[in-house]
Amino acid sequence: MTTIALPEVTRAEVTILIDNYTDLLLGDTAKVQRLRLAPPAAPLAEHGLAYLVSVHADGRRYTLLMDAGISGSCLVHNAALLSSSRAARTGVVTHKLEDARCVVLSHGHFDHFGGLMHVSGAIGRKIPLLLHPGAFAVRRVKTGAESFATMPVLEEEILAANFAVVDKREAASTTAEGHILLTGTVARSTSFEKETPYLQSKQKEEWRPDRFEDDQAIAFRLKDRGLVVLGGCSHAGIINTVEHIRRVSGEEKVHAVLGGFHLSGADDRLIEQTVAAMQQIGPSLLVPTHCTGWKAINAFAAAMPDQFVLNTVGTTYLFTG
Repeated sequence: MTTIALPEVTRAEVTILIDNYTDLLLGDTAKVQRLRLAPPAAPLAEHGLAYLVSVHADGRRYTLLMDAGISGSCLVHNAALLSSSRAARTGVVTHKLEDARCVVLSHGHFDHFGGLMHVSGAIGRKIPLLLHPGAFAVRRVKTGAESFATMPVLEEEILAANFAVVDKREAASTTAEGHILLTGTVARSTSFEKETPYLQSKQKEEWRPDRFEDDQAIAFRLKDRGLVVLGGCSHAGIINTVEHIRRVSGEEKVHAVLGGFHLSGADDRLIEQTVAAMQQIGPSLLVPTHCTGWKAINAFAAAMPDQFVLNTVGTTYLFTG
């Protein structure tokens, strides 16, 4: 495996524009800024995920959007509120959706790509879309003993009309002038993170358990602290994902792990094994979101109370090296 050395970033902002959870009453810290707005303004939540990510290095800022949720409504609404939040008005949070130079898609599921068609209109221009070619897979979900629901499929022609370029990447690569890593296909190395039988895809004209070769995360290297990992749904397994990024980047230290860990509905044993493995990795910040599931979120909170943060939609995480 070719190593991609990531240059250090000195500062970063990660705003989770879309997530499943909202709570207007949780407190702030120096590093965790909630979306504080004058009533009755409030963010919207939905079963989806989207990050606005900015990294600072050498006096420059690089901003991207990762995923776009289901509806587009949440993305546009929440992005518009960000500039009127207390943190933005006081200069603590400095980025906005219009700063994004590209969009990264974590994988080809509707709760991550559904809002993509609204991005160009919200930003005011077309920007590149970076995704794995496997994101165009035909997929379905098992809903009963012998029943299935077909899932929405990405259409490349529609994407091409809405983005400056559709950049398909299978292997690990970078964006933001080398400062942000895209994992490409994540190598499977753990014994316990396996395929999910009820999620299927068309493979050589046959329905089989989805291998999610398109599932990917992004990461950057914070000065003196290590990797910050941002996962989508982590269908490849969040531990597989972190270990893959360690191998690709050549950086062992992990400072933060955020994202959906796809443990909603998982059995207790898988949750226990994932929590134990995350404890071994030992990030200083752990933010399980979206499809992690309430049982698993509580398990992480109990096992890693000093690192755990309960995310709410609109929250910004501030990183300094």
